[in-house]
Amino acid sequence: MKRPALNTAALALAAVLAAGCSAEHDELQQWMEQQRREAKPNVPPLQPPRKFDPQPYTSAQAVEPFSNQKLSVALKAEARGPNSLLASELNRRREPLESYPLDSMIMVGSVDKQGQPYALLRVDNLLYQVKVGDYLGQNYGRITRIAETEITLREIVQDAAGEWIERPATLQLQERAR
Repeated sequence: MKRPALNTAALALAAVLAAGCSAEHDELQQWMEQQRREAKPNVPPLQPPRKFDPQPYTSAQAVEPFSNQKLSVALKAEARGPNSLLASELNRRREPLESYPLDSMIMVGSVDKQGQPYALLRVDNLLYQVKVGDYLGQNYGRITRIAETEITLREIVQDAAGEWIERPATLQLQERAR
């Protein structure tokens, strides 16, 4: 008999506690409603967008600032100057190996033909023979000496001040790793 009485007491206690929570819950709901009514948002109105006035593009017929045409005109104008290193370089016919950067070329050997030294260069899996006086690289590089283990050349480049200067460069013999 004690058990049903204990269960009844537990149920009565739970009902009293639930009624107490319900009263608190109602009070909380009323407070929330009051706050919603009293709160007035203060948002400033948005500014209307400015009118867009399109401007016509008037430079369509002008020379593009990054075109090869503009660069070649500037180089030729600079080459006409006194003591210019570029004058003779711009007036000669370009050689095939001048279209490749120097660091893409690999010296794979050297040979002597009739007493004149030749170097063997590999570029794009093709083998080329070059001699002293030939041009290679994209900086007007001209071969000045060929030894068994290296090619020495002079290049014409611009320095930090924009002046054209000569600088030496070399290509070393590359031995294959086995």
